[in-house]
This record gives sequence, C-alpha cells and structure tokens, in this order.
Amino acid sequence: MPMDAREIETLIREALPDAKVVLRDLAGDGDHFAAEVVSEAFRGKNRVQQHQMVYDALKGRMGGVLHALALQTSAPD
Repeated sequence: MPMDAREIETLIREALPDAKVVLRDLAGDGDHFAAEVVSEAFRGKNRVQQHQMVYDALKGRMGGVLHALALQTSAPD
C-alpha cells in the first residue's frame, strides 16, 4: 500500500522539527515522490549525510512502502 504524502512529511518533521518540507507526487501513485527538505540540522553535513538523515526519518519505509524519493536537501540560507 502506498504512503500518503502527509505521513512522509510527518515522519520527516518528527526527526527534523524545524524542517521546511515540500513534497510532490511524481507519478500520482503514492510510490514516487520528490521532496525538498530545508533544515538547520543539515548545516555542516555533506549531501550524503543529509539524505541519510531523511532516510533515517522514514524509519525503514524507503524501498518498501515508499518506492522512490528524489531528494533535494539543504540548510537555510
């Protein structure tokens, strides 16, 4: 069963409370999303570390319930 966009956003915000999260359902199927996540927690971290933080927030759902997530992460300007 696909994940709801609100569930994805909630999980990310639980792990990164200050995050600004913008989600797009790329295929309309609930399995393929693009996310832009901006959080102060990313400051000083490289892109791989930032993405790992988001994947960790999803608590193992990546590759299972959530098939694909294109990520764009950054610290605030």
